[in-house]
Amino acid sequence: MASVAGLTGDLPRYRALRSAAWGLARVGPIVALAIAWEVFARSGAVTPFMLPPLSAVLARIRNDLLGGDLMTNTAMSLYRALAGFAIGAVMGIGLGMAICRNALARWFFDPIISVGFPMPKIAFLPVVMLWLGVYDVSKITMVAVEAIFPVVTATIVGIRGVERELLWSARNMGAGERELLWQIALPASLPQIITGLQVALPIALIVAIVTEMFMGGYGLGGAMNTAARFADSRGVFAGIVEIAVLGYALVKIMSLMRSRLLLWHQEALAPSTV
Repeated sequence: MASVAGLTGDLPRYRALRSAAWGLARVGPIVALAIAWEVFARSGAVTPFMLPPLSAVLARIRNDLLGGDLMTNTAMSLYRALAGFAIGAVMGIGLGMAICRNALARWFFDPIISVGFPMPKIAFLPVVMLWLGVYDVSKITMVAVEAIFPVVTATIVGIRGVERELLWSARNMGAGERELLWQIALPASLPQIITGLQVALPIALIVAIVTEMFMGGYGLGGAMNTAARFADSRGVFAGIVEIAVLGYALVKIMSLMRSRLLLWHQEALAPSTV
């Protein structure tokens, strides 16, 4: 009995140690990369202009944070990325639903999506600049255009993949087409739709940064472009680190939202293999 009690008492400690070990293992490659960066930059194999030490880059980020530039630029990039992402998400889900339920919408939009999805939409940036200028409207428009395609594709795949038995059962119970769409098809396809949103969100951030680099102004991309023009190597690498951290945070937040929204789904109910 004493041994069983001892094992039971050690179980929470074991789980905590296991969790800490997994956490260290997951950040291990990042720490190794950071150490390698610092050592290589100080080895003399490259000049500080080509590759400044990570410590100098972190010092630059700290100065930008204390000066307020980092918060301003991050806020502007986030605003453009999330605004375009929200527009693309709403339009993508609505368009995907229309294509699945309406023959005319499917006839008109399906070829456009098939041609436009693999095409690099950033090629339209000069046209958008000519039409809408170089301010927020054009940047958000480019983000929305890029973000809509993964969402509409995931919505179509999700709705078309709903089990026919569910739809037949709902029809036999008197459900109309609107009830089938909103109460059966859309909830059943939610995992695929969220997957499309998870793909679209990093794309939205990437496009926001690229448009800021082309058009200038406030934002992380604009700050990197300005640093490059003045040969400010630390500023350029500081922007790379800031964008990487921001992108990682957005991906993690979206992953947490997925786990919350799909508590009812089998992927959340399945036992963990870790």
